[in-house]
Amino acid sequence: MSTSATDGNSATTTATQSPEPTTAGATPATVMGIEAIHELLPHRYPFALVDRIIEYVPGDRAVGLKNVTFNEPHFQGHFPGRPVMPGVLIVEAMAQVGGIILSQLPDIPRGLWMFAGIDGVKFRRPVVPGDQLVMTAKLLSVKRKRFAKIEATATVDGELAVEGSFMFGFVD
Repeated sequence: MSTSATDGNSATTTATQSPEPTTAGATPATVMGIEAIHELLPHRYPFALVDRIIEYVPGDRAVGLKNVTFNEPHFQGHFPGRPVMPGVLIVEAMAQVGGIILSQLPDIPRGLWMFAGIDGVKFRRPVVPGDQLVMTAKLLSVKRKRFAKIEATATVDGELAVEGSFMFGFVD
């Protein structure tokens, strides 16, 4: 997983206010479609794994959606007759939601955030075609503007599918 940093002004987004505050009184400021996501993340098919951002609090958290369809190439071999989304791709999708947060941190120049580590990932249920993954990423820390830690979950129909923490390193 990697993501490009930007000044936060280049992505086209549609502002949507939530009636209820989320973290520490912050309100989700932005909903992003695929075009805005592609401006912030370098991933493209078949590794663009976030279809929409439905909640975003800059510098804090993001919630993204991944619509899982049988047409995705990994289902041809994983597993024939019983398609299951590979766990590593679920983790990648969760990290890409985290990348949305990292791509717009203030005072960090344009560059690339890449995976540096994964901790405590647990797979709780299979994800299959027809499921919609709801991935929530929360920024835990940024150190020396070069290292970041994000905690993330992925749910299907409100049931926990995957959870874990991800470390990222900034590459200029």
